Amino acid sequence: MDDGEVLAWTEAERLSFADLLEGLAEQDWPAKTLCTEWTVHAMAGHLAQTTRNRLKDTLVGLVKAKGNWDRMNVDQAVAYAARFTPAELVAQIREDAGSARRPPGAKPVDELADVLIHGQDVARPLGIARPMPEKPAIAALEHLLVSPFWGAKKRCKNLKLIATDADWSGGAGTEEVRGPLVDLLLSVSGRSVGLATLTGPGTARLGAG
Repeated sequence: MDDGEVLAWTEAERLSFADLLEGLAEQDWPAKTLCTEWTVHAMAGHLAQTTRNRLKDTLVGLVKAKGNWDRMNVDQAVAYAARFTPAELVAQIREDAGSARRPPGAKPVDELADVLIHGQDVARPLGIARPMPEKPAIAALEHLLVSPFWGAKKRCKNLKLIATDADWSGGAGTEEVRGPLVDLLLSVSGRSVGLATLTGPGTARLGAG
């Protein structure tokens, strides 16, 4: 896996995410996502904004959020989304789908994980089935397990994750957690909705992380 391959996967997922948004009804846009502080409209704003923020925007946002990165992300997405209609945000996501621009400190695979997870954040509450591509999902999972930014290192301490729909396992622990790649990825990133299909002695520990 190299950065070019990751960018190609990210572009495909962004375009797929735009397709998902374009197929929503008007009443779906104010709906809450799995990121409860974001509506679908705000989530679209986040994905559109990711490739358009300048370093100055990030620094100003961090000052306003008193150094809290997560708070900055929430506030900036809400404010950005409020400036554009759903159709305009979809157009921006399509236009920048192949962009390699990313937030300070982020790696290309962070942007891949972001769009993979946020696609599910929108689809799950709306009852929409959204397939998870195998190779990108594995790349995202392996990155989250070692990244200092997603909270997964602490969440998955002493756990061994085993996919039931792919030839993959990860983690250096002894307590097994088994399930589909999509639900492993959601659970590892802190979405409790993914726990429903997981089995194994480490599942409760993962849910409590």
